[in-house]
Parts: sequence; C-alpha cells; structure tokens
Amino acid sequence: MRAETVLIRLGKAVAVVAILFWSLFPIVFIVSSSLKPGQDIFAVPPQWTFQPTTQHYVTLWTQWGVFFQGLANSAIVTVGATLLAVIASTCAGYVFSRHAARWLELSIVGLIAVRLIPPIVVTLPLFPIVNRLGLADTHLVLIILYATFFVSLGTVLMRTFIDQIPRDLDEAAAIDGASRLTILRRVIVPLAAPGILAVAVFVVVFAWNEFLFAFIFTGTNAKTAPLVISEMIGSIDGVDWGVLFAASTVQLAPVLIFVILMNRYLVAGLTAGATKG
Repeated sequence: MRAETVLIRLGKAVAVVAILFWSLFPIVFIVSSSLKPGQDIFAVPPQWTFQPTTQHYVTLWTQWGVFFQGLANSAIVTVGATLLAVIASTCAGYVFSRHAARWLELSIVGLIAVRLIPPIVVTLPLFPIVNRLGLADTHLVLIILYATFFVSLGTVLMRTFIDQIPRDLDEAAAIDGASRLTILRRVIVPLAAPGILAVAVFVVVFAWNEFLFAFIFTGTNAKTAPLVISEMIGSIDGVDWGVLFAASTVQLAPVLIFVILMNRYLVAGLTAGATKG
C-alpha cells in the first residue's frame, strides 16, 4: 500500500508539472524572447543565457504608436462589454432563478445553444446590418457584440449563484415594501458578488483577446491590440520578431495580472453549482 501511495503521489506530481509546463512555457518563451537580441530569438541551439535588452520595447514605442492606440481601444471595449454583460447577466440570472416557467427553461436551453454556434456564423449576417446602422468601426459595436456573445454563459452562471441565495431573504424584503429592483440591488447583488466577479473575469479575458469580431467590424478608429499584432505579422517589411514578442508581452500583461488577482473568483465560476445540494 505504501508503494502504491508513493506511485500515486508521484503520478500526480508529474501531471502537475506537465500541466504547468504546458501552460507557462509559451508565456515564458514570449517574455524572454522580447528581451533577447534579435539574432538569439530563434538561435539553434536555443540561447538560455543572454544579455537582456529593452531595444524591442523602445522600437515598439517609437515605431508602433498604433499599437498603444489599439491597447486603449481594447481597454474601452473590454470595460464597456464587461459592464453591459454583467448587468444583463445579473438581471437575467435573477429572473431565471426566481421564476419557474416552462418557457423560461426552454429559453435558457436556447441561450446555451446560441453560445455553441461558431462566431463566424453570427458575424457575417450582421455585417450589412452594422454598416447600415453606421456602427462599423466603432467601440459601441464591439461592446454590444462581446456582451451579447457572452451574456448567455453569464446568465447561466448567475442563475447558479442566485439559486444558492435563500428565497426567504427576498420575501422578507418584499414584506418590508421593497420592489423587485430594490431586492435585486440591495439583497441579491451583494450576496451574489462572487458570481458577478466570476462573470466579469470571463468577459474581460474574452473581450481583451478577441480577434474575429474586431477584424470584421473595425478598420481604423476602433482597431484593437490583437488586430495590430496581426498586422505586425503581415508587415511588408518582414516580421520583426523581437518587436512582435514585446507587443505580445505588453498585451498579455494586463489581463494576466487581472486573472491572477481574480483567480479565486474564476475558480468559483468554473465550479459554480458543483456542490449544490
């Protein structure tokens, strides 16, 4: 039994190391490559020891000002989409949790089904509509699309969290004269805050890194950071890999820090309802 226990623990340790390597190696490679001299980035054999340089970041700042404008656009769109998705998901989750009706159950199945549709299937028919409304190449169209695309999963998550809040609290507040909106704002939202933050994490990660919607519906004014990075790859002057890795590091850093800080809420969202009952 002792040998079996040791083997099990060893197997778990190997699995954890393999997962960490699989997850962290791309990040370490990108960051380290952004600090390597250009000739060392793809050197064979790999250069594990090198003299760090910030030249790629200087070049990024001086020659790719559009990238930082893209970062600003990404921040605007991400904040707007997150606020809209969180508000809509919280309200919808409250309705699904507190009202039992057959059509509501069917509609939530519909929400999940829509989430499974490939984004390209949705975006192409919307393109002429967006152009007709004059919303092409604006922050607003991306905010609406990102929030709409993620509100289905957000609603399911919020319903699960709100289901765990006793209905007695709603009834007590209603007896005291509170309206539905007041109950939602003063009772449900504070108690469901971990769920709201979990939804916010998912939306932030999705909106900050999303490429397809931004590629189709923006051109210049609302161009996001992932689009600018794709332009670096397709540059007619050839790919400056050092600058590309520097841009990738800068684009990765904010969302990576955010996810690390909000990790407990992300885990709560992934395990929502797992221990219910």
